[in-house]
Amino acid sequence: MEEPKETKETKQKKKETKAPTWEVKDRNYYLLHGRSPLTYTLPAKHTKRFPLLWFDPETGIQRELRYATNQSSPFVDEQDGQATLKHIVFKDGVLHVPKEQQNLQKLLSLYHPHLNKRYAELDHVAEAKDELEDLMVETEAITIALGMDIDHAEAVLRVEEGSGVSNLSSKEIKRDIALFAKRNPKLFIDLANDENVVLRNFAIRAKEAGIISLGQDQRTIHWASNGKKLMTVPFDENPFSAMAAWFQTDEGLEVYKSIEKKFS
Repeated sequence: MEEPKETKETKQKKKETKAPTWEVKDRNYYLLHGRSPLTYTLPAKHTKRFPLLWFDPETGIQRELRYATNQSSPFVDEQDGQATLKHIVFKDGVLHVPKEQQNLQKLLSLYHPHLNKRYAELDHVAEAKDELEDLMVETEAITIALGMDIDHAEAVLRVEEGSGVSNLSSKEIKRDIALFAKRNPKLFIDLANDENVVLRNFAIRAKEAGIISLGQDQRTIHWASNGKKLMTVPFDENPFSAMAAWFQTDEGLEVYKSIEKKFS
């Protein structure tokens, strides 16, 4: 059965459906990278020194842009008569554009080449979504931290605080791991799920407990009781990270079990 041919009206409807919706509202813009000078002037017309062009993907043509207060379009080829030009000035790093200035809004929100490079539009919905996602990650991290056993918490916290963790009480470790999870939830979750972090801490504890010893050259690990060599540390690797990886081999697993018994 032959499919019906598309009419001019059908094609027009499809084009209208795909077109992005534009909401008429007040809009706010801010300079990126924490910049907030007393005033900052954004290029408002095309010049050789400051090109202000927008590439039209439908026509394949670079279209010249210009902010004129008496024109409805930001495109020079759509402006008629004499143009009343005006500067685009951010004050203290921000710029408020009321809904009545649609030409300036569209220039800033859709076409200006410095968009999301030197400045961005303030999007409360997107910001709220980002904040919600951050809160969810933080809540997940704190929940994991509060339910974490003390050995695992010590292992993760050692990455953040170093050898000082060995002098902390159980309550101090619980407190500090919860604060770490709140302060940097994404890093905390990554470390909490990293098995090597736990094994690395296990090796450090074994060294601190005098069960294993590290050679003066930092390249060999031995039983502290009889000096028997357990493993050679690969060149340019942290000895405890290397031992954590070694624990996951058949030979290393036997040593791990033996050390575990000495802890108990």
